Amino acid sequence: MTATSDAGALPDGTRLGRTALRVSDLGEVTAFYRDVVGLGVLHRAETTAVLGVDESPLLVLEGDGDAPERGRTRAGLYHNAFRLPSRGALGDALRRVRDRWHLDGASDHRVSEALYLTDPEGNGVELYRDFPRDAWPVTDDGTVRMSTDPLDLDAVEAAAAGRSDAPPDTDVGHVHLETTSLESFRSFYVDTVGFEMQMSVPAASFVSAGGYHHHVAANTWNRRTEPVRGRGLSWFEVVVPDSTAFDALRERFAERGRRPAETDDGFAVTDPDGNEVRFRGC
Repeated sequence: MTATSDAGALPDGTRLGRTALRVSDLGEVTAFYRDVVGLGVLHRAETTAVLGVDESPLLVLEGDGDAPERGRTRAGLYHNAFRLPSRGALGDALRRVRDRWHLDGASDHRVSEALYLTDPEGNGVELYRDFPRDAWPVTDDGTVRMSTDPLDLDAVEAAAAGRSDAPPDTDVGHVHLETTSLESFRSFYVDTVGFEMQMSVPAASFVSAGGYHHHVAANTWNRRTEPVRGRGLSWFEVVVPDSTAFDALRERFAERGRRPAETDDGFAVTDPDGNEVRFRGC
């Protein structure tokens, strides 16, 4: 569960911040994340919408009617995963999905309970809640062991708390990518960024900070062969809570030939597939 020796592991408390999508129909996609996912619209302009909970932004939608569709060979987003604080909140989400959309799948991962759906432009969405951390199964080396078992949807819906939107403690729990190369994914996110491996199988890898089950994952299930282009994931954000670790990360990118681009509250780099990853302190 350790990063490679030449990269400092990200500190405990590292988490994901906002994630952003490039979309064609801003109105339709905004309505989906408001009415089905349950996020509030915090800001709306002609070409952008920001959604979140309790004034905390989680999702940025960037309207671009000229952006081409993401091709079948292009890397990019597998799903954005919005983490809900309780089974009751997950039950409320399931009711919204059943009333207003359609469910693609559901799983008990032994660390979490998850619902899967697809937004109007084909972006994957996961809505999930974690089991208590001390109940997560672990392997002999201390890493988290996940599985994919059937989820009792009736029990989840029966636990619904009766809320019509996502509660204040909702956040972005993880981002799952489709990559052209798991080796390149691990080289970037583990060897350079400093995430730790949690689980690796022949076609997928899961990495995290602070022992979480995963903050970023990647798979090659659909055999993507070309970099990101077109609609879909625009960028996502990693929040690093320690200023020393944040500065060291910036320097490490520069040393390895990935000169960071400055942003309003941190810096950004692109991963090997062309995904923009933004880093900020807190």
